[in-house]
Amino acid sequence: MMDAWWPALIFSAGYNTTLVTLGAMLLGAGAGMIGAFVLLRKRSLVSDAITHATLPGLALAFVLIGTIQGDGRWLPGLLLGAALSAALGLWLVQWISARTRLGEDAAIGAVLSTFFAFGVVLITVIQSMNVTGQSGLTGYLVGSTAGMLAVEAKLIASCALGLLLAVFILRREFLLVCFDPEFAQTQGVNTGRVDLLLLLLLMAVVVIGLKVTGLILVVALTITPPVSARFWTNRPPRMVALAAVLGALAAYLGVTLSSARASLPTGSLIVLSAFAIFLMSFLAAPRRGVFASLLAHQRFRRRVHLRQGLLSMSRSEPIFDGLTLRLLRRAGHIRRDGVATAQGRTAAREAEHEERLWALYRRLYPGDALHREHAGLDPIARVLPPDAIDELEQRLLASRGPA
Repeated sequence: MMDAWWPALIFSAGYNTTLVTLGAMLLGAGAGMIGAFVLLRKRSLVSDAITHATLPGLALAFVLIGTIQGDGRWLPGLLLGAALSAALGLWLVQWISARTRLGEDAAIGAVLSTFFAFGVVLITVIQSMNVTGQSGLTGYLVGSTAGMLAVEAKLIASCALGLLLAVFILRREFLLVCFDPEFAQTQGVNTGRVDLLLLLLLMAVVVIGLKVTGLILVVALTITPPVSARFWTNRPPRMVALAAVLGALAAYLGVTLSSARASLPTGSLIVLSAFAIFLMSFLAAPRRGVFASLLAHQRFRRRVHLRQGLLSMSRSEPIFDGLTLRLLRRAGHIRRDGVATAQGRTAAREAEHEERLWALYRRLYPGDALHREHAGLDPIARVLPPDAIDELEQRLLASRGPA
């Protein structure tokens, strides 16, 4: 198995395989970028409707091409038919949601199911036709790069490169509309046109990806990489760039693995590679991953216990919690027999004083204190400016009265 896919991994498995790999990587990068904008615009479900709407156009194009030349497997014609069908499905979704009381989700459900059902009927009819190439249609459902001609690989690669460049050029307008459509309009941006361009580029991803990932699975390539990228960054431009990288990586791994055996489905392996990247991001991302969240929770829990332990020491209250006692001993605040050390008594007095300052701050500025994360656990000098702390000290001193 290693000997089978290693040449593809280093782009030395032949001209066609290298072309397919590069084309799939460009497609993955474009799908990741446009998928990031669609995700930020909260319209990811539209991509599902577009993918299913390509099936009847694909089947009708196959019938027409097969009737003319006896073999319906002409990729440019099939992609054109799929694009026209997807455009019709997209227009119907927009029309239904704009002209009726149905929401966009209901319109998507209606169009998705109707178009896909019609496509399945057409494929059944095609199987009984006296046209060669019927078996090749299944490759457009789950993706298949085995036996792809060089001219087809070049077509996919060039279209994917054009798509990637278009998304890169329009990235600023897309980001502006995704986050603040009202402000975008004041800046002279036609939000309706930008939304239409976004959906048209999404449709282009779906159509180009039919041969690589298949119409059933291509939607995953527009959703999974952006979701994975979201775990690694909070900044939208970085998220878009990272989604492109992760989409290209998923396509690279999927095509490489599928080259090990001709029977392995390319689209499925690309999606599984994208899911593996998502799973790694979900678990191991430094700020939003599961492991990082568990560690942050444990650190927060220790801070709470240590703080409460110091406050209990300052008030001469007994401490029974085992974790609190271990943390106090580890910090050198108490001895093994539970007696406070000199360092511990000093820390307890400081903790009590800070608690009074925080309590006064919360009483004087309840609205501002509400937005201070973990107010009372962090040292007040790290959170508030010196002049604010001086004011609290003076108020606290005045509240105590003359000694």
